[in-house]
Amino acid sequence: MGSRKCGSCLSCLLIPLALWSIIVNILLYFPNGQTSYASSNKLTNYVWYFEGICFSGVMMLIVTTVLLVLENNNKYKCCQSENCGKKYVTLLSIIFSSLGIAFSGYCLVISALGLVQGPYCRTLNGWEYAFEGSAGRFLTDSSIWIQCLEPAHVVEWNIILFSILISLSGLQAIICLIRVVIQLSKILCGSYSVIIQPGII
Repeated sequence: MGSRKCGSCLSCLLIPLALWSIIVNILLYFPNGQTSYASSNKLTNYVWYFEGICFSGVMMLIVTTVLLVLENNNKYKCCQSENCGKKYVTLLSIIFSSLGIAFSGYCLVISALGLVQGPYCRTLNGWEYAFEGSAGRFLTDSSIWIQCLEPAHVVEWNIILFSILISLSGLQAIICLIRVVIQLSKILCGSYSVIIQPGII
């Protein structure tokens, strides 16, 4: 009972994280609240991977919904044995929690790549990735941010939003990993057996 309540609480935490991921990813399309850069495709290419909208957002909401259904439907039976039903609920929970790790991990990696690459902006040489060859060193040297003339403050905009996405997806991955550990502990520590004994069915 205690582990089920803990699992439900963890799953509920994924919902606001997913919603915030969607919001933050959408904001990346509108530097300084302007829509013209998105319509003219003058944004960093990593925003088009939909890491926050799709993977840490919509897909994570689907995973969370399934996990909550599995946790609340504790009378589920796939055969005559109650132990059999618990077995499949546990396996499904592990599978969907693992999917959650994959989805949030994708967002984390893509956001980190977008952060290190830097924004697509207009410099004295035209539109380009002004810091692409710096291996992320520009993140700690704000004096060179003035190379980006347009959009205004786009460097700060990208750093803040990609950093938030990294944090949100990192928390999602940790929560899903904890859920996997909880479910595996039920198996390994003998909360209930996942091996159907002969003659039970």
